[in-house]
Amino acid sequence: MNSNDTRLQRLKDKGLEEFHRFTVMFLYLWLVFALFVLNEFVILGRAHNHLALQGFAIVNAAVLAKVMLIGEDLKLGRRFEHRPLFWSVLYKSCLFALVFIVFHFVEQTALGLFAGKPLTASLPSMGDGSWAGVASTWGIIAVSLLPFFALREISRVLGKDVLWSMMFRQSAKEAQWNAGRAANRGDDQP
Repeated sequence: MNSNDTRLQRLKDKGLEEFHRFTVMFLYLWLVFALFVLNEFVILGRAHNHLALQGFAIVNAAVLAKVMLIGEDLKLGRRFEHRPLFWSVLYKSCLFALVFIVFHFVEQTALGLFAGKPLTASLPSMGDGSWAGVASTWGIIAVSLLPFFALREISRVLGKDVLWSMMFRQSAKEAQWNAGRAANRGDDQP
Protein backbone atom coordinates (compact mmCIF):
# COMPACT_ATOMS: atom_id res chain seq x y z
CA MET A 1 0.00 0.00 0.00
CA ASN A 2 1.57 3.31 -1.05
CA SER A 3 1.45 6.57 0.89
CA ASN A 4 -1.40 8.01 -1.24
CA ASP A 5 -3.58 4.99 -0.48
CA THR A 6 -2.72 5.27 3.21
CA ARG A 7 -3.57 8.98 3.25
CA LEU A 8 -6.80 8.35 1.38
CA GLN A 9 -7.75 5.59 3.83
CA ARG A 10 -7.00 7.88 6.80
CA LEU A 11 -9.15 10.64 5.27
CA LYS A 12 -11.96 8.16 4.67
CA ASP A 13 -11.71 6.86 8.25
CA LYS A 14 -11.66 10.42 9.62
CA GLY A 15 -14.69 11.34 7.50
CA LEU A 16 -16.63 8.33 8.74
CA GLU A 17 -15.69 9.11 12.34
CA GLU A 18 -16.80 12.74 11.95
CA PHE A 19 -20.05 11.62 10.31
CA HIS A 20 -20.69 9.23 13.20
CA ARG A 21 -19.98 11.94 15.79
CA PHE A 22 -22.26 14.38 13.94
CA THR A 23 -25.04 11.81 13.64
CA VAL A 24 -24.99 10.99 17.36
CA MET A 25 -24.98 14.69 18.30
CA PHE A 26 -27.70 15.47 15.76
CA LEU A 27 -29.99 12.66 16.95
CA TYR A 28 -29.59 13.63 20.60
CA LEU A 29 -30.19 17.33 19.96
CA TRP A 30 -33.12 16.61 17.65
CA LEU A 31 -34.72 14.46 20.36
CA VAL A 32 -34.30 17.24 22.94
CA PHE A 33 -35.61 19.97 20.62
CA ALA A 34 -38.49 17.82 19.39
CA LEU A 35 -39.51 17.23 23.00
CA PHE A 36 -39.37 20.98 23.68
CA VAL A 37 -41.64 21.58 20.67
CA LEU A 38 -43.99 18.81 21.79
CA ASN A 39 -44.09 20.31 25.28
CA GLU A 40 -44.97 23.72 23.87
CA PHE A 41 -47.66 22.12 21.70
CA VAL A 42 -49.22 20.29 24.65
CA ILE A 43 -48.87 22.96 27.34
CA LEU A 44 -49.69 26.03 25.30
CA GLY A 45 -52.08 24.34 22.88
CA ARG A 46 -50.29 25.67 19.83
CA ALA A 47 -51.73 23.20 17.38
CA HIS A 48 -50.94 25.33 14.36
CA ASN A 49 -47.49 25.09 12.85
CA HIS A 50 -46.59 22.01 14.91
CA LEU A 51 -44.98 20.31 11.90
CA ALA A 52 -43.17 23.50 10.92
CA LEU A 53 -41.79 23.75 14.45
CA GLN A 54 -40.62 20.12 14.22
CA GLY A 55 -38.82 21.12 11.02
CA PHE A 56 -37.11 23.92 12.92
CA ALA A 57 -36.13 21.35 15.56
CA ILE A 58 -34.43 19.28 12.85
CA VAL A 59 -32.63 22.29 11.37
CA ASN A 60 -31.54 23.58 14.79
CA ALA A 61 -30.29 20.11 15.74
CA ALA A 62 -28.22 19.90 12.56
CA VAL A 63 -26.76 23.40 12.97
CA LEU A 64 -25.99 23.00 16.67
CA ALA A 65 -24.51 19.52 16.13
CA LYS A 66 -22.09 21.14 13.70
CA VAL A 67 -21.37 23.87 16.27
CA MET A 68 -20.65 21.11 18.82
CA LEU A 69 -18.30 19.35 16.41
CA ILE A 70 -16.40 22.56 15.79
CA GLY A 71 -16.28 23.28 19.53
CA GLU A 72 -14.92 19.82 20.25
CA ASP A 73 -12.37 20.14 17.44
CA LEU A 74 -11.28 23.42 19.05
CA LYS A 75 -10.91 21.40 22.28
CA LEU A 76 -13.60 23.35 24.15
CA GLY A 77 -14.49 21.84 27.49
CA ARG A 78 -11.36 19.74 28.03
CA ARG A 79 -10.26 21.74 31.07
CA PHE A 80 -11.55 19.25 33.65
CA GLU A 81 -10.93 15.95 31.84
CA HIS A 82 -8.19 15.05 34.33
CA ARG A 83 -10.62 15.39 37.26
CA PRO A 84 -13.49 13.10 38.30
CA LEU A 85 -16.06 12.66 35.53
CA PHE A 86 -18.67 14.68 37.41
CA TRP A 87 -16.69 17.90 36.89
CA SER A 88 -15.92 17.24 33.25
CA VAL A 89 -19.57 16.43 32.46
CA LEU A 90 -20.86 19.47 34.37
CA TYR A 91 -18.30 21.81 32.79
CA LYS A 92 -18.96 20.61 29.24
CA SER A 93 -22.74 20.79 29.68
CA CYS A 94 -22.61 24.33 31.04
CA LEU A 95 -20.03 25.51 28.51
CA PHE A 96 -21.80 24.10 25.46
CA ALA A 97 -25.14 25.50 26.70
CA LEU A 98 -23.44 28.91 26.77
CA VAL A 99 -21.97 28.31 23.29
CA PHE A 100 -25.44 27.43 21.98
CA ILE A 101 -26.96 30.60 23.44
CA VAL A 102 -24.18 32.82 22.07
CA PHE A 103 -24.47 31.12 18.68
CA HIS A 104 -28.26 31.63 18.72
CA PHE A 105 -27.86 35.33 19.49
CA VAL A 106 -25.25 35.82 16.77
CA GLU A 107 -27.22 33.79 14.21
CA GLN A 108 -30.56 35.53 14.85
CA THR A 109 -28.96 38.98 14.93
CA ALA A 110 -27.14 38.31 11.63
CA LEU A 111 -30.36 37.01 10.02
CA GLY A 112 -32.25 40.11 11.19
CA LEU A 113 -29.58 42.47 9.89
CA PHE A 114 -29.43 40.54 6.61
CA ALA A 115 -33.22 40.95 6.28
CA GLY A 116 -32.78 44.71 6.65
CA LYS A 117 -33.98 45.08 10.23
CA PRO A 118 -32.23 47.51 12.58
CA LEU A 119 -29.89 46.03 15.20
CA THR A 120 -32.32 46.47 18.09
CA ALA A 121 -35.07 44.66 16.17
CA SER A 122 -32.63 41.91 15.17
CA LEU A 123 -31.67 40.91 18.71
CA PRO A 124 -33.56 37.76 19.70
CA SER A 125 -35.33 37.38 23.00
CA MET A 126 -35.03 34.24 25.08
CA GLY A 127 -37.53 33.17 27.65
CA ASP A 128 -39.35 36.38 28.52
CA GLY A 129 -36.51 38.52 27.16
CA SER A 130 -35.01 39.30 30.57
CA TRP A 131 -31.68 38.14 31.97
CA ALA A 132 -33.65 35.70 34.12
CA GLY A 133 -35.22 34.30 30.92
CA VAL A 134 -31.79 33.86 29.33
CA ALA A 135 -30.43 32.23 32.51
CA SER A 136 -33.44 29.92 32.66
CA THR A 137 -32.96 28.91 29.02
CA TRP A 138 -29.25 28.32 29.66
CA GLY A 139 -30.09 26.14 32.67
CA ILE A 140 -32.58 24.06 30.69
CA ILE A 141 -30.08 23.52 27.88
CA ALA A 142 -27.25 22.70 30.32
CA VAL A 143 -29.37 20.12 32.15
CA SER A 144 -30.53 18.68 28.82
CA LEU A 145 -26.90 18.20 27.78
CA LEU A 146 -25.89 16.37 30.99
CA PRO A 147 -26.88 12.85 29.82
CA PHE A 148 -25.15 13.36 26.48
CA PHE A 149 -21.87 14.45 28.02
CA ALA A 150 -22.10 11.86 30.80
CA LEU A 151 -22.23 9.08 28.24
CA ARG A 152 -19.50 10.71 26.13
CA GLU A 153 -17.16 11.07 29.10
CA ILE A 154 -17.80 7.52 30.34
CA SER A 155 -17.09 6.30 26.82
CA ARG A 156 -13.88 8.37 26.69
CA VAL A 157 -12.64 6.81 29.93
CA LEU A 158 -13.72 3.21 29.28
CA GLY A 159 -12.77 3.14 25.63
CA LYS A 160 -14.58 3.83 22.41
CA ASP A 161 -16.54 0.61 22.04
CA VAL A 162 -16.84 -0.60 25.65
CA LEU A 163 -19.82 1.56 26.59
CA TRP A 164 -21.63 0.75 23.34
CA SER A 165 -21.04 -2.94 23.96
CA MET A 166 -22.25 -2.66 27.55
CA MET A 167 -25.37 -0.74 26.51
CA PHE A 168 -26.43 -2.81 23.52
CA ARG A 169 -24.47 -6.04 23.12
CA GLN A 170 -23.76 -7.68 26.45
CA SER A 171 -24.86 -7.51 30.04
CA ALA A 172 -22.89 -5.40 32.49
CA LYS A 173 -21.77 -8.56 34.26
CA GLU A 174 -20.39 -10.02 31.00
CA ALA A 175 -18.63 -6.75 30.18
CA GLN A 176 -17.10 -6.62 33.66
CA TRP A 177 -15.93 -10.23 33.36
CA ASN A 178 -14.44 -9.62 29.89
CA ALA A 179 -12.71 -6.43 31.06
CA GLY A 180 -11.22 -8.26 34.06
CA ARG A 181 -10.09 -11.13 31.87
CA ALA A 182 -8.45 -8.74 29.41
CA ALA A 183 -6.73 -6.83 32.22
CA ASN A 184 -5.29 -10.07 33.58
CA ARG A 185 -3.94 -10.94 30.11
CA GLY A 186 -2.63 -7.43 29.60
CA ASP A 187 -4.83 -6.89 26.52
CA ASP A 188 -5.87 -3.41 25.52
CA GLN A 189 -9.30 -4.58 24.43
CA PRO A 190 -11.65 -7.05 26.11
